[in-house]
Amino acid sequence: MTVNTSTPLEPDRLNSPGRRVADLASVLTTWCPDLCAATPCGVLAPLLGRLEEHHPQFRYVHREDNAVALAVGTALAGGRGAVLMQNSGFGQSVNVMASLVEPFDVPLGLVVSMRGTGVDGTRENRGMGEVTVPVLDRLGVPWRMLGTDGDRDAVAWFETMLADRTGPVALLVPPESFGWSAAR
Repeated sequence: MTVNTSTPLEPDRLNSPGRRVADLASVLTTWCPDLCAATPCGVLAPLLGRLEEHHPQFRYVHREDNAVALAVGTALAGGRGAVLMQNSGFGQSVNVMASLVEPFDVPLGLVVSMRGTGVDGTRENRGMGEVTVPVLDRLGVPWRMLGTDGDRDAVAWFETMLADRTGPVALLVPPESFGWSAAR
């Protein structure tokens, strides 16, 4: 599957929070049309707001593990879904990931905010900030960090993985990616 890179981006806008939000919302709307479930998250708020406006199957769910279960049900019905959550919620979802998603290679797009990293040095978030990547690795879930490879590259990678992979894939979002700051 070919990644759509035909939209020219001005170099100074390539790394803007608004451009990152627009690019990622477009990918999620295109490749996960059947369900886009999320739990509230300040880091992901600009993306969640855009999805509320543009994704026909966007919904908030009260618990992250329930959102993952909804996405599994969507996949079993022949659809494609994505779940957006904080990494603390990912911790809440590890059992569902380990016992249902990973062993059955369920297609699932994950967008996980990386609280406890970057500009978010809060003590209560540091633990999950440190273990999210090792848990994803242990579960065999491919991941990329938004911003480390050039934002367009990370979003294009996520788009390609959603199109080509049969199992879960994660895009990790550092707090500063969409303009979040600890002063908020």
